[in-house]
Amino acid sequence: MTIDLRIERLKADVPLPAYQSENAAGMDLHAAIDAPVTLKPGDIRLIPCGFRMAVPVGYEAQIRPRSGLASKNGVSMPNAPGTIDADYRGEVCVPLINLGREPFTVERHMRIAQMVIAPVAHARIIEATDLDQTARGTGGFGSTGH
Repeated sequence: MTIDLRIERLKADVPLPAYQSENAAGMDLHAAIDAPVTLKPGDIRLIPCGFRMAVPVGYEAQIRPRSGLASKNGVSMPNAPGTIDADYRGEVCVPLINLGREPFTVERHMRIAQMVIAPVAHARIIEATDLDQTARGTGGFGSTGH
């Protein structure tokens, strides 16, 4: 399935979101910062990506950490995945957190996150006085033995 995603570039030299392989689920997002930003361990900084977009109604943009940054440097997102709704028109920014032990420097144009466009279903809430029974029942975290 392919949809059209309208994007307005805000920084002329910063790459627009792009898939890095034929079957990639997410498009890489790049840092549109004017100067390097160093994240000390535990720091959270909002990093702009240099574009805004019009996500089609019925879809969302999910912003996710890049696995390489997370596994090699401990850099992730505190709200992973983040959601960009179809009615948001501001600049796309990514909150990065340094969960590693060493400072990490974000450079201009660095690939910092990935964006997945996904369909959204809206639920119609139906208040009930009881629910159907299942084998699991009310068992919560860890209740399935895994």
